[in-house]
Amino acid sequence: MVKQVDLRTERLLLRAFRITDALDVQRLAGDREVARTTLSIPHPYEDGMAETWIASRAEALTECSNLVYAIVELDGNQLLGCINVAIEQKHQRGEFGYWVGKPFWGRGFCTEAVGALVAYCFDTLGLYRIHARHLAINPASGRVMEKIGMKREGCLREHITKDGQLHDLVEYGILRSEYQGR
Repeated sequence: MVKQVDLRTERLLLRAFRITDALDVQRLAGDREVARTTLSIPHPYEDGMAETWIASRAEALTECSNLVYAIVELDGNQLLGCINVAIEQKHQRGEFGYWVGKPFWGRGFCTEAVGALVAYCFDTLGLYRIHARHLAINPASGRVMEKIGMKREGCLREHITKDGQLHDLVEYGILRSEYQGR
């Protein structure tokens, strides 16, 4: 069974979401630019959606399939965003997803959070492969993946429909052997 434990970095705490995070989730994820550049965040982000989403995270955890972390600044306990890994135990791999609120873009928080979760997945959970995807209109997400050692594996052309438009989806991955060789 996969256990979700808190993870700490120099500046961040990755922890389970709390219902008290709901207003910050709605405010940050509800920003049009955050929603526009992610696969699954709706816009507008209506009242009650954050509470429902946070409650659903507990169900996913009991199924041992999805670890979802609030990205919180250690100094001040400010919610910055979210990172998750959907684990496929049978294949010993995980798929990452993440977002960071617009006020915190460009400060390295996402790269720091992704790096911590990659280390946990390989070193503690024993996964062999981690992969992630991003909309081609969000190259900053691809740069995060590259900074932690992921390699671009391809582009699925016009693979996703978001807000009525077709978008390319770019795939990145890293193997445990590549991670250990860094």
